[in-house]
Amino acid sequence: MTYDAQIDAALQKLHDEGRYRTFIDIARERGNFPHATWTRPDGTTRPVTVWCGNDYLGMGQHPAVLQAMHDALDAVGAGSGGTRNISGTTIYHKALEAELADLHGKEAALLFTSAYIANDATLSTLPKILPGLVIYSDALNHASMIEGVRRNGGAKRVFRHNDVAHLRALLEADDPQAPKLIAFESIYSMDGDFGPIAEICDLAEEFGALTYIDEVHAVGMYGPRGGGVSERDGLAGRIDIINGTLAKAYGVMGGYIAASAKMCDAIRSYAPGFIFTTSLTPSTAAGAAASVRHLKTDQHLRDVHQSQARTLKMRLKGLGLPLIDHGSHIVPVHVGDPVHCKMMSDMLLETYGIYVQPINFPTVPRGTERLRFTPSPVHGPDEVNALVTAMDALWSQCALNRADLAG
Repeated sequence: MTYDAQIDAALQKLHDEGRYRTFIDIARERGNFPHATWTRPDGTTRPVTVWCGNDYLGMGQHPAVLQAMHDALDAVGAGSGGTRNISGTTIYHKALEAELADLHGKEAALLFTSAYIANDATLSTLPKILPGLVIYSDALNHASMIEGVRRNGGAKRVFRHNDVAHLRALLEADDPQAPKLIAFESIYSMDGDFGPIAEICDLAEEFGALTYIDEVHAVGMYGPRGGGVSERDGLAGRIDIINGTLAKAYGVMGGYIAASAKMCDAIRSYAPGFIFTTSLTPSTAAGAAASVRHLKTDQHLRDVHQSQARTLKMRLKGLGLPLIDHGSHIVPVHVGDPVHCKMMSDMLLETYGIYVQPINFPTVPRGTERLRFTPSPVHGPDEVNALVTAMDALWSQCALNRADLAG
């Protein structure tokens, strides 16, 4: 076997299609985010402004978060010491799970090393707990949900994105006595559109199905305490399992589910992705708990974030750019070609010091490649002006069509 030749061919295919992914080495500046320093491959550096980070609210720089992490590090050291079952459960993990359960109004929460693992582990484990389970999954669910559903060995049904009528038809076609679960998201991160939470809950109640919602791009940012879109809309109590992350709005790392005590206990007891994984470091758990606690009361930060998103969308629309706008904080600009998308990303970085990664297949369907901007409360007028000016110049330079508005 010529393994190297096959590997070379696989990598060359990505280069030929214009979707080879390049790591950009940056060092964020504490207290000065979104500014950072980019180190080029040749070792030279230049200042950049980060416009594609998921630290949506800048909490990764917040004094309360940093102090909590310092305190935990000084108190107990670096690592957790093991899996949650074998010496890796600390007071910091338990305190964080209590904060998360309270955030969503649930009996319990279960902490994972990432929201990807939380989705994958939970959705792949549920059929072991509920034999014969049929999972109904939105067509645009995150890769972690798709993987969990694929691996679980049970029955699955994929309904067209946000198509409640199609979901109803699938539910009606299955055995009324079969256990069922509907898995969907509150905000779909690539287009920034919202899931029909109330309508799905209505169907779940009608057909006796459990509900599973991914609130990864909403926790911390929506709802009176940051509980997500389901909290904002008064629907969290109708959701059986809520998945969230600590690595976006909360600015740290980790993922979780919040549910009934029995559900969390069952996942804890059966999910290999939980059982065999070393737990988060105590300092990480402490910082995340401090962030969750703080954002339960900081509505002003959420308001500023939404205002910044509205401002950026208005400015980009004013240029006639094909913005995808469904009313959330996510700001995707449709390019539609992987080569152009990568070229614009490279030019923004090198020429203007603006860092935004191209979003290409398989993250989004072919032909829908985009630049996805994530404004935050710490992106001020100067940063917005610089971005808008750069996009205006580059869009014309790349001869892209301004009239083909996407949203």
